[in-house]
Amino acid sequence: MDGTKEMGLRNVSSTCSISEMDDYDLSRLLDKPRLNIERQRSFDERSLSELSIGLTRGSYDNYETTHSPGGRSGFDTPASSARNSFEPHPMVAEAWEALRRSLVHFRGQPVGTIAAYDHASEEVLNYDQVFVRDFVPSALAFLMNGEPEIVKNFLLKTLQLQGWEKRIDRFKLGEGAMPASFKVLHDPVRKTDTIIADFGESAIGRVAPVDSGFWWIILLRAYTKSTGDLSLAETPECQKGMRLILTLCLSEGFDTFPTLLCADGCSMIDRRMGIYGYPIEIQALFFMALRCALSMLKHDAEGKECIERIVKRLHALSYHMRNYFWLDFQQLNDIYRYKTEEYSHTAVNKFNVIPDSIPDWVFDFMPTRGGYFIGNVSPARMDFRWFCLGNCIAILSSLATPEQSMAIMDLIEARWDELVGEMPLKIAYPAIESHEWKIVTGCDPKNTRWSYHNGGSWPVLLWLLTAACIKTGRPQIARRAIDLAETRLLKDSWPEYYDGTLGRFIGKQARKYQTWSIAGYLVAKMMLEDPSHLGMISLEEDKQMKPLIKRSSSWNC
Repeated sequence: MDGTKEMGLRNVSSTCSISEMDDYDLSRLLDKPRLNIERQRSFDERSLSELSIGLTRGSYDNYETTHSPGGRSGFDTPASSARNSFEPHPMVAEAWEALRRSLVHFRGQPVGTIAAYDHASEEVLNYDQVFVRDFVPSALAFLMNGEPEIVKNFLLKTLQLQGWEKRIDRFKLGEGAMPASFKVLHDPVRKTDTIIADFGESAIGRVAPVDSGFWWIILLRAYTKSTGDLSLAETPECQKGMRLILTLCLSEGFDTFPTLLCADGCSMIDRRMGIYGYPIEIQALFFMALRCALSMLKHDAEGKECIERIVKRLHALSYHMRNYFWLDFQQLNDIYRYKTEEYSHTAVNKFNVIPDSIPDWVFDFMPTRGGYFIGNVSPARMDFRWFCLGNCIAILSSLATPEQSMAIMDLIEARWDELVGEMPLKIAYPAIESHEWKIVTGCDPKNTRWSYHNGGSWPVLLWLLTAACIKTGRPQIARRAIDLAETRLLKDSWPEYYDGTLGRFIGKQARKYQTWSIAGYLVAKMMLEDPSHLGMISLEEDKQMKPLIKRSSSWNC
């Protein structure tokens, strides 16, 4: 049966305002009784008291299988944990108040949080909308605080929007595309609610989000892991939603790489920043979404076919990323000595990268101990920039091997001033400047050097850093970053981003009371307090995907 008909959805253009959205009830898909969490032993093999609190290196593998119940002692703030000597900071309560103020309701039910609650801003633009990627840290905060209903409502509402027919300038988008954002309009006279979704047709640059579908799958798994409730993920609608998203990405074409070809502006870096091709953020999210879907798809006729394609892609993708995107001192030295114009399958320099294209800054930036996944790899082009989100997701999804995960942490510690500075955390490093900035960004006045996506510091990334630190047994790094954030975030009214080489200045166009800055802080605090929460957003290493990575011996002569 057609999934649209099953859910009672209309096929409409995304440019239309949809009033009354049928008589759809968010609870309609959940007629199944909530499963008893005690039955879900796969989520709770051990009691939380059995978890190791020491968090030594290499002790993180068990968090992925841990059920995170999200119980809390109070309504506004997480409980303190004496065992971790962790007391709530005074700004935690302020953060919860600000987060709840950003809630959006549709027909009386909370369905998300707006991007920013900045009444002082002259231009609202789309900051009053619910963004899929922006809502993820908010969702994790609510899950950790024992409030899963809003997350369930959000997952169902965005799944319903996926069923819309999506047309932009007479061109039809893929059936599985998820919206970048949606807005709820309330009519107090008619007492009706209207939803308007944006699939890219209203976005700056008119770029559809590639990452929305990946974040949706990742959040569905987080909800399942947090609550122990399998019934949502098992609904035919969610199963079909996952398959539709993955069908867009797993389709066969002319590409010879297992990575996903993307346009500029298709992710968190939603403006032109030279990340076209195979950006690390999308590849890491793609990998994580594939693994999350693999754990939730049913082994029925349709699911089995999708699962087989996922497994094949995961093996190829992990090998490709771990070999060609990874950079450490040894690999940098190998690239520095590359020969060019090599032909045949025996070529060492497979992408024909010209050594002279290596930027000067990377030689000083690369420590002898440490490494990271570079920003992009494509024919004759390697983007050596550091991108925070992609590297953190690589750790959480186990795209990075345990050794590579430790190396990323070593790099962050070794280059603390450059990547963290005075306000966590640099979205990208280094900034693009001068003539290169004009060419790459199209003279974008918002992405000037060390601002916004061009080397700006984004507090929301704090939760990703904290999760990566806990998984690698380095919580002290996260605590140091959180301490930095607490000196200014509340005082500065939770800005969207900071500017400058050290992140000292509030972003020149940054919105205040940016919701994911608030939620990112809360998630980092709660995760550090109770590391078992890591289980909802972390995946253990799949030993079957671990390739034998060999260094080239061509230059050892």
